[in-house]
Amino acid sequence: MEFLENSVDHAGKRGSVEVIAGSMFSGKTEELIRRLRRAMFAGLKVEIFKPAVDTRYSEDKVVSHDEKSIMSTPVENASSIFLLASGVEVVGIDEAQFFDNSLIEVCTMLADNGTRVIVAGLDMDFSGRPFGPIPALMAVAEYVSKVHAICVRCGNLANYSHRKIKSDKVVVLGEKDIYEPLCRSCYIKAVNR
Repeated sequence: MEFLENSVDHAGKRGSVEVIAGSMFSGKTEELIRRLRRAMFAGLKVEIFKPAVDTRYSEDKVVSHDEKSIMSTPVENASSIFLLASGVEVVGIDEAQFFDNSLIEVCTMLADNGTRVIVAGLDMDFSGRPFGPIPALMAVAEYVSKVHAICVRCGNLANYSHRKIKSDKVVVLGEKDIYEPLCRSCYIKAVNR
C-alpha cells in the first residue's frame, strides 16, 4: 500500500513505465508511435524523445521501418528528458538502448511524478547480450511488451539482431544492409560460421 500511495502525485494521477522491447525489425517503434498517437487523440500532453545519435531516418522525427513517423526532440543524454518533460502527461522514448543507465532513474522519477513513460528499445545487442538500460527498465516497469520479428532464414519468430558485417563496436547504426532478424537456431548457426 505504501508504494501505491507514493506513486500518486498531488493531482491524483498515477504514473507508470511501459517498455516495448525486442530485436530489430520487430515493430517496437511502430508500437510506440501507435500508443503515443492514441494518447494525443485522448487530448493528453505528449512529448517524444530520441537519442541525438540516431539520425538514420530523420534528425527530428521518430520513424519506424515501415515509414510511420512522429515529431520528436533529439537529446544528448537522459537527464535532458527529465528537464524537458516538465508538465507532460505522456513521455515517449525511442531507441532507449543508446542512453546510459541514468535513463532508469529518469523514467522512474517521471513515473513517480505521475507521468506515463513509454520506452522502446533493443533488449539485446548484436552479440545476444543485454543492451544498455533496457533490461533494468524491464525490471522496474509496470508493463513490458516483448515484440518479435520474423526470422529471414526460416520464418520462425526472431528475437536476435544479427549483424552481417564484421565489427566489435556495440553501436553500429544501420538497417537491413547491416542487420537481419534471426531466431535462436539461425542466430547460433550464423555466429558459429
